[in-house]
Amino acid sequence: MRKFLEGDPRVIAPLILGAVLTHHSEAGPVSVRLTEVEAYLGPRDSEHPDPGSHTFGGPTARNAPMFGPPGFLYVYFTYGMHYCANIVCGPDGAASALLLRAGEIVEGEGLAALRRPASKAHKDLASGPARLASALGLTTADTGRDALAEPFSLWLPRTPAPAVASGPRVGVAGPGGSTEYPWRFWIEDDPTVSRYKAARPRNRSATN
Repeated sequence: MRKFLEGDPRVIAPLILGAVLTHHSEAGPVSVRLTEVEAYLGPRDSEHPDPGSHTFGGPTARNAPMFGPPGFLYVYFTYGMHYCANIVCGPDGAASALLLRAGEIVEGEGLAALRRPASKAHKDLASGPARLASALGLTTADTGRDALAEPFSLWLPRTPAPAVASGPRVGVAGPGGSTEYPWRFWIEDDPTVSRYKAARPRNRSATN
């Protein structure tokens, strides 16, 4: 699995759809089948600069996990209220990752529902990056942890997703959110995929 994650996240993204990520927390296990992800690349001075990435301005204490080896988590806090989770991709030092945008809870629905009391239907429990992280019980305490080792596990699907679509990333203002960056990938017609919303202009360029 780690070897698989060493590749370009734009190539990995459609192949990882349908994979199951599990978090065995003290409260119990929750597993999510990934149905939507976004690829992010590196800083402005890299071979593949990405103005939508948290790493675009270079390494910081916050984005350090993205510069590390593949398979580790990068979890950040946003809007003063939400956590969002990424799985680091590419070779060590490449600063690329996949934002986990949406999925279907396939184990631990009861626990996920306790963590997501506002969700009114099963399909909404992990439909969006903040919902997905919340359902899995992920916080910034998990950033830098190995998603391929206990208390986590990640299993690829036995067969590729039958129909994968791609388009602009969500919530990314400026060039990184334009149609020139169709790096959001999702399983077509899956009810758990989040709704697309174009970004409103903000004073910062990095929103993954």
